[in-house]
Amino acid sequence: MLAAELDFPCAKVAVHHFPDGESKITLPAELPETVVICRSLHRPNEKLLELVLTAETARAMGVKRLLLAAPYLCYMRQDIAFHPGEAVSQKIIGQLLAQYFNDVITVDPHLHRIDTLKQAVPANHAVSLKATEPMAQYLRKNFVNPVIVGPDEESRQWVSAVAGVYDWEFYIAEKQRFDDHEVEVNLQQLTPDGRDLVIIDDIASTGGTLVQTARQLRMFNPASLSVIVTHAFFIGNAMSELKKAGVHNIWSSDAIPHQSNVFSVIAVVAKAVKALLV
Repeated sequence: MLAAELDFPCAKVAVHHFPDGESKITLPAELPETVVICRSLHRPNEKLLELVLTAETARAMGVKRLLLAAPYLCYMRQDIAFHPGEAVSQKIIGQLLAQYFNDVITVDPHLHRIDTLKQAVPANHAVSLKATEPMAQYLRKNFVNPVIVGPDEESRQWVSAVAGVYDWEFYIAEKQRFDDHEVEVNLQQLTPDGRDLVIIDDIASTGGTLVQTARQLRMFNPASLSVIVTHAFFIGNAMSELKKAGVHNIWSSDAIPHQSNVFSVIAVVAKAVKALLV
C-alpha cells in the first residue's frame, strides 16, 4: 500500500521460519542505493530480529540509505525504569534502530516523557507523525458534532488535536492505574447528556482503560458511544468487554492490521517519506 501511494517499485523480503524458530531472510538480488523498508512492529520480538537481518544484508549489498517506515513502533512505552533493574526499552530499541537505519518514520509513538522521537531514536531523521487528521475525517463521516473524550492525561495530545480539526468539544478523564489490567477512571467534570461520545487513544492493548472510561460515560446516556484508536491490539476479550461496557463502535487505523481497521495512515506516512527523499 505504501509503495502504491508513493508510486515506487515494490519488492517483498522473503521470510522463512525454520522448525526451531530461526528466520531466514532473502532480499531481492539487486537493490538501489536508497531503500524504504515498510514494516509495522507489532509482534516485536520476532520482527525486530528479522529487521536487523534485513538491514545488515541490505548494507552488505551496497545500499547507502535505509529508511524505515514503521506505522507502529514497538517498545516505546517503557521510557523510564519504574523499579530498580528494569530495562529502559525505549532507549535501547531506539538506539538499535538508529544503528541500522538512516531515517525512521512512525505514527503516534508512545512518547510521554520526551519531546521528540529523535530523543528516543537518534537516527539522522526520526519523524513522529499523527493519525489525528485522518481519524477526525473518519469521525466526521459518522457524526456531526461529537464530544471527544480522552481516558487519561496522556491522551490529551491526540484528543485535543482530533477535536481541533472541526472545533469539537473535548474532555480528559483522570486515571489511576494499579497494574496491567486494573485501572480507575474519573469523569466528574463531564456533562454531555444525549450526545455522541467518542473515546480516543493512541493504543489499545488490554483495553482496560477504555472499558473503565466507557462504563463511566454510560451514566450520561449518550446517543452513541464509540472508541477509536491509532494502534489496535485489543488483546484477549478486550473487544467483547468494550461491547459489554456499552460501546457501539470500535474503530482503528491500519497501522496494525486488525478487524477494527476503518481508516488509513498510509497517505500520512507516504507524505513524510517523500519529504525525506526529495
